Amino acid sequence: MNSYYFLFEISLILFSTKLLGLISRRIKLPQVVGALLAGIIIGPGVLNLVVESEFIMQLSEIGVIFLMFIAGLETDIDALKKQGKACFTIAILGVLIPFALGLGTTYLFGKFGMQDVMGDSNLFLESVFVGVILTATSVSITVETLREMGKLNSNVGNALLGAAIIDDILGIIALSVVSSFADTSVQVSVILLKIVLYFVVMAVVSFVLYKILKNWFMDKENFKRQVIAVIGLCLLLAYISEEYFGVADITGAFVTGLIISAVGLKKEKIMFAVDDLSYAFLSPIFFASIGLKLVLPKMSMIIVAFAVVLSIVAIISKLWGCALGAKMFKFSNKESLQIGAGMVSRGEVALIVANKGVKLGIISNVIFAPILIVVIITTIIAPILLKLAFKEDKAKACENTTLAI
Repeated sequence: MNSYYFLFEISLILFSTKLLGLISRRIKLPQVVGALLAGIIIGPGVLNLVVESEFIMQLSEIGVIFLMFIAGLETDIDALKKQGKACFTIAILGVLIPFALGLGTTYLFGKFGMQDVMGDSNLFLESVFVGVILTATSVSITVETLREMGKLNSNVGNALLGAAIIDDILGIIALSVVSSFADTSVQVSVILLKIVLYFVVMAVVSFVLYKILKNWFMDKENFKRQVIAVIGLCLLLAYISEEYFGVADITGAFVTGLIISAVGLKKEKIMFAVDDLSYAFLSPIFFASIGLKLVLPKMSMIIVAFAVVLSIVAIISKLWGCALGAKMFKFSNKESLQIGAGMVSRGEVALIVANKGVKLGIISNVIFAPILIVVIITTIIAPILLKLAFKEDKAKACENTTLAI
């Protein structure tokens, strides 16, 4: 293939995501839905014009890092602190309920419907791992949808972000525990220690950086240098989080955003500078890259049925579990539903966990295809559910504006 073909691939991603994003907006859907569909259409699953190369994967990773950095910038830290207990409860129930229902669904299908196609796999361990996959939440899709609706810096937005970060940590712990049954080199105690150490280190780093940046940002000149330094810092903390502590890189990016948000000075200018690059170039590549993963093998009717049922279970379990957690902390029925809808997307996080299961020999190829379908369906349906959940709020806002006029 021509060594410059990647230029054509990127241009095609940018054009298609923008076009389908505008069409999505035209039919009252979040633009991110169009971007996800663009990836599916131009990818190996349909037209096969773009493949998920290492270069595209790396750009998409930077895209989601920038997205979570901006989310941190827009987060109200005081509101996030106040909702700490609520976020933890939402995350706990958003992990336990999908885990239990995912495990049960897979085990029942394996025992009574797919015993002929699953072969000699350890059914219970595989079912447990599918449960772990369903605990995952891809908050990046939700962040983009909330930003589009102007709801990111709200009670619901803050609760979603806090719960998603905790969900990610709980997911790492669950993955480590299950992986240890198949891989003796995985030590759960070491992973738990690294997670605790990570938050201690981040607390110290945040305090030091806050003091340094607060003084430096007083300087009204050198703004370009400050932006470059902040972007470099964001990427560095993302790298340290993933490489040395096993915590998702987006957590490091989110922490960087929170630090700049706490500093306050030049926050809006930095956000605009980063947002332009993210919106115009990196975010479309990230959203399209999820659709590029859709390459399905031939499946029997029982496997298709399993994929459909598992998709329904994945949506309902997160929606119900997280909404129940929110309701326990006096969020209204509508706000609880909004929080539940925002946690439905599994996205790239679930795929990473699923690929880990395949490498360990826990997840069979028979089960991997339905999981891929679950990831795509939940990722596309989540922003639609979120838009519907906020629909009445938007209608009320329009009504209030009309009355004011």
